Amino acid sequence: MSGSGVDRESLGELVDLEALSSWLRVQGHGGKIGEVEPLAGGTQNVVVRMELDGRQVVLRRPPPHPRPSSNRTMAREIAVLRGLAGTDVPHPGLIAGCEDPDVLGVVFYLMEAVDGFNPGETIAPAHAADESVRHGAALAVARAAARLGAVDPIAAGLESLRKPGSFLGRQVPQWTAHLESYREFPDFEPGGLPDVALVARWLEENRPPDAAPGIMHGDFHLNNVLLDTVEPRVAAIIDWEMCTVGDPLLDLGWLLVTWSREPAVMDVGGPFARAGGLPTRAELVEAYGSAGGREPVNVDWYTALAGFKLGIVLEGTKARASAGQAPVETGERLHAHAKGLLAVAGRIARGEWSVLDS
Repeated sequence: MSGSGVDRESLGELVDLEALSSWLRVQGHGGKIGEVEPLAGGTQNVVVRMELDGRQVVLRRPPPHPRPSSNRTMAREIAVLRGLAGTDVPHPGLIAGCEDPDVLGVVFYLMEAVDGFNPGETIAPAHAADESVRHGAALAVARAAARLGAVDPIAAGLESLRKPGSFLGRQVPQWTAHLESYREFPDFEPGGLPDVALVARWLEENRPPDAAPGIMHGDFHLNNVLLDTVEPRVAAIIDWEMCTVGDPLLDLGWLLVTWSREPAVMDVGGPFARAGGLPTRAELVEAYGSAGGREPVNVDWYTALAGFKLGIVLEGTKARASAGQAPVETGERLHAHAKGLLAVAGRIARGEWSVLDS
């Protein structure tokens, strides 16, 4: 699970264990809290492993200094995990969600602790020792994305996540405008990415028709799954804050454009990917199609859109770094990733490269 990596000293200020225990008892979940351990990870949210009535659970809440949207984001995650219960999508089971900020000061939830490892951070011995296990686990990631895209958002109670209008139709205008919005940072010029206009035009001219709306993770790549420590399977998809109802094939495109094979433009998959033996992108597409969900059509288009969108998102850190709101080193590193993503999208737009050839 990605989290803020808070230390033990500050944990008590972020999670009032007495208030949490009282709330859990009212909810019928016991409430006897044992050992508590903050989990290291990213910087977006606080993630804490704890013992509750003798079993391991994980609490997730917004960061120490919540953003205005933090509580809404947590409520979204609660709704998604609740909606996925009973499906064949691998996910952490929701134990309890609290949307009343009076309990801990923020919206939070508890979920089951998953026995698995994040390939972006480590690699299990079984995977390190056997290339076939790594290969099979990677294919399982593509199949997990397909199973998510096959879930009926209405049946899952997630139709409210869908925005009106054409999902695909608003992507290029939205993200082009987002890139231009970085001009609010006085020392930043949003012209440092290659082929933006070319890719935008190609995406618009080749846009496929909207398909039936489906659930999409929104940030689907190797660092946002937990793999089983022994078997070549996905133990859980994690970090659901970007989940929405749109076109699930964009999740496939996201996986393909961030994939750790040439052209590899980001360090995704960590020690798991660096161990080698990963399937080709074409094999991922085949695995996605074999999982019984949507047919993986127009994969080059979705991969180009994913590179376009993710590149613009990452460029935001360079913009903030220009104004002293983010570390310069981080801004430059993510700028390099953004350039690589747009370069791949540009190659697709020019007809110089195809996912199915890699």
